[in-house]
Amino acid sequence: MTYAERIGALPLQEAPVILGIESSCDETAAAVIRGRELLSSVILSSASEQAKYGGVVPEIASRAHTDAIGEAVGRAVEEAGVAPEDLDAVAVTYGAGLLGALLVGLSYAKAYAFALGVPLIGVDHIRGHMAAAYLADKTLEPPFVTLLASGGHTAVIYTKSYTEFEILGSTRDDAAGEAFDKAARVLGLPYPGGPSIEKLAKEGRACIPFPKMFSGGGYDFSYSGLKTAVINYCHAKEQKGEPYSRADVAASFQSAACGALAERAVKAAKERGADTVVAGGGVIANGYLRSLLQAECGGAGLKLVLPEKKFCTDNAAMIAAEGLVQYRAGNFAGLTLNACAHIPLGKKGKQ
Repeated sequence: MTYAERIGALPLQEAPVILGIESSCDETAAAVIRGRELLSSVILSSASEQAKYGGVVPEIASRAHTDAIGEAVGRAVEEAGVAPEDLDAVAVTYGAGLLGALLVGLSYAKAYAFALGVPLIGVDHIRGHMAAAYLADKTLEPPFVTLLASGGHTAVIYTKSYTEFEILGSTRDDAAGEAFDKAARVLGLPYPGGPSIEKLAKEGRACIPFPKMFSGGGYDFSYSGLKTAVINYCHAKEQKGEPYSRADVAASFQSAACGALAERAVKAAKERGADTVVAGGGVIANGYLRSLLQAECGGAGLKLVLPEKKFCTDNAAMIAAEGLVQYRAGNFAGLTLNACAHIPLGKKGKQ
């Protein structure tokens, strides 16, 4: 009996035990869930090594994943209190991300699933960020509005069902996380830029009138103008020999960048008649943005679902959560599944 035949003969479990594996960038992560209950989550990061170079070096990331993947999976299974034979499926990020890094996790997941004779589930990294909310609130059910803000994507999405989405708006240029990193770099702050900006902003005031993001009545974002304004402001001050407060720049940038995210998410929920806003992606770990979302949603009478900060940045719990969605839909992958560096978020409209 072939692997595909073995998988096809397996009955679907109501609360499957799923191992999630994530290796798209610089975190090697593994997690185990039973239904929507998180049993374990292990994250081994090479960020401190990458910081020496001011960003992620793909070759270093791939080697770090190779060294850490066995430990991450082993610890996740052990800390979950299950045996490998108890697993009902293995979910793994197949894209988007760094190809070399992705291939480490994908190859390991293929071997693991094949050896156990359980389904392999390929997960889109961005769909994983969106699914993290299902672990944060076990009663959460579509429809709702999703705010996605990460290093590679920024979008407002109407989640119609577990597998149906409508993209209401997305970034026309830089993603929010990318803008944070570039603003941090011009301020001379260490990698990763998001946490560095947030930390410095606490010492300053949002008193610099950086341009507000265009609206045009829609939900699109554009961070290139804001990023350029920060760069020009700092360079102009330095060229003129005028002192300026880096903390004020950080606070003013953060205020402008996060304000647009909260405003569009709440606007979309109101106009779509949704009573819930969920958020996912690394930028959602920003404390200022989380407080702003809570205030804006509270003022609009909307329920807000935020994953814990550690489940906003890259992790395997979110991959397992999306794996559960795909498991219940019967969307299993073959052993020929390949890594994909870029997976388009999609065009506006139904997905």
